[in-house]
Amino acid sequence: MTKKDPQDPSIQVLARAFALLDVLAAHPDPVPLKELSERTGLHPSTAHRILNDLAAGRLVDRPESGSYRLGMRLLELGNLVKARLDVRDAAIGPMRELHKLTHQPVNLSVRQGDEIVYIERTYSERSGMQVVRAVGGRAPLHLTSVGKLFLAFDEPQRVRAYATRTGLAGHTRNSITDLPALERELALVRRNALARDDEELELGVRCMAAGIFDDQGKLVAGLSVSAPADRLEESWLDRVKATAAQISTALGYRGAAGSA
Repeated sequence: MTKKDPQDPSIQVLARAFALLDVLAAHPDPVPLKELSERTGLHPSTAHRILNDLAAGRLVDRPESGSYRLGMRLLELGNLVKARLDVRDAAIGPMRELHKLTHQPVNLSVRQGDEIVYIERTYSERSGMQVVRAVGGRAPLHLTSVGKLFLAFDEPQRVRAYATRTGLAGHTRNSITDLPALERELALVRRNALARDDEELELGVRCMAAGIFDDQGKLVAGLSVSAPADRLEESWLDRVKATAAQISTALGYRGAAGSA
């Protein structure tokens, strides 16, 4: 396979789209197509075609015919990135303190589609874990403690849609693979404001997790402790919840811990 030429059309169109977005970002008011063409050096028909594609993706808005401005989708994406950066910054100190107590891996995870993504972790080589999930690693929602938190605070019809999409595939003999069992599990999660993974993702590894909420009361992340199955201590439950509440408070959350 040959390497793509720097002038490959697919790369060119991205560069041109970025150039148009940069011009729009420099102007608080809508910018006419003619000015966008002049400032980017693009032919008007080329600029118009790319802007139409960007508008279809809500990255650009057309407030009136022939003029453009940045779209709301960019704000949504920016807020998502900001939330993830903020939660990591707020969480790392409390996570280290929790790790000192448990001597087991402490994980910070967020939802991305039908999976959770690990965005931060504190652990030591002495933790005794046989499996270490790296930052950036992913796992199905229904097989993880943090994933169950996100499903528990989702709408019932969206949980059913998730089950249909994924087929609730299992990884171990303990995995929950049918919808009624999952719904019962999620009811427990909502009642206890805490979720568990009982060797459902990996045999020999158990987890407990509590939710982290932002200033709007939205569940934005989950804090979990994972340990060898015979070392996970019930006495950690309150500390995990308290640490998640501490992080939530740092993000501006003012509600009762565990509510959405």
